[in-house]
Amino acid sequence: MIRLRRWAGRLAFGLVVAVILVVSLFPFYYAVLSSLRQGSSLYEIRYWVREVSLANYVSVFREQPFALSILNSLAVATGVVTVSLLLGVTAAYALGRVDFKGRRLLLLCILSVSMFPQVAVLAGIFEFVRSIGAYNTIFGVAISHLILTLPFTVWVLTTFMRDLPKEVEEAAFVDGAKPWMVLTRIFLPLLWPALVTTGLLAFITAWNEFLFSLTLVLSAERRTVPVAIALISGASTQELPWGNIMAASVTVTVPLILLVLVFQRKIVSGLTAGAVKG
Repeated sequence: MIRLRRWAGRLAFGLVVAVILVVSLFPFYYAVLSSLRQGSSLYEIRYWVREVSLANYVSVFREQPFALSILNSLAVATGVVTVSLLLGVTAAYALGRVDFKGRRLLLLCILSVSMFPQVAVLAGIFEFVRSIGAYNTIFGVAISHLILTLPFTVWVLTTFMRDLPKEVEEAAFVDGAKPWMVLTRIFLPLLWPALVTTGLLAFITAWNEFLFSLTLVLSAERRTVPVAIALISGASTQELPWGNIMAASVTVTVPLILLVLVFQRKIVSGLTAGAVKG
């Protein structure tokens, strides 16, 4: 009877996992299928491909500067992650290890910034970017993305910073180490899983951001990939080239999947760090 219950429990768990996988992966699977079709076959409901064609992938790069859009998104996301982690680590050290008045209030203010919807701060961001002469530039887009990534990075890294043992820090200070040395040589190796996790999430946020990129950029040569995909148009304004759109979507999604697969162990370690104390 006990074995039967265990078998039934495992079967139920397996079915739940299978349903979650199907629901999660089916949209991407169907996008891949659609990107390999042409003509009227795009509008047929089929769950496999009879004839594979890469014409949509060739077309999306030939008809517009999509490769340049990918490089723009890569530059923006990389810059945003670098600045977010640099500022986030230093701010997390001050908020997590240094005791000063108003620390909790400051941390709550940082977190509250991320609670505002993008539309609510769009006008202010637009005026700020225009005032510094960064409108229609990659630099202006990167600055706007920091509003989305920096509060989250500071909050998460502060939580990890608080869990680090105080004895290690105190021993370093006794040996004459300065705060910057403690942060770079002692805490950074311990924070590596957290840095990978927050950095990857910040990269995905900056890579997929649409509203700020659409508002702050006019020229096609400076567009990021979400805006480039949204503005793909065919020969007729009434008919969208779904094959090109699906090919472009698959092209920009694959790098994110590869990043997650490469750093999956660090991501799991970062998400579970501090969950068990002993």
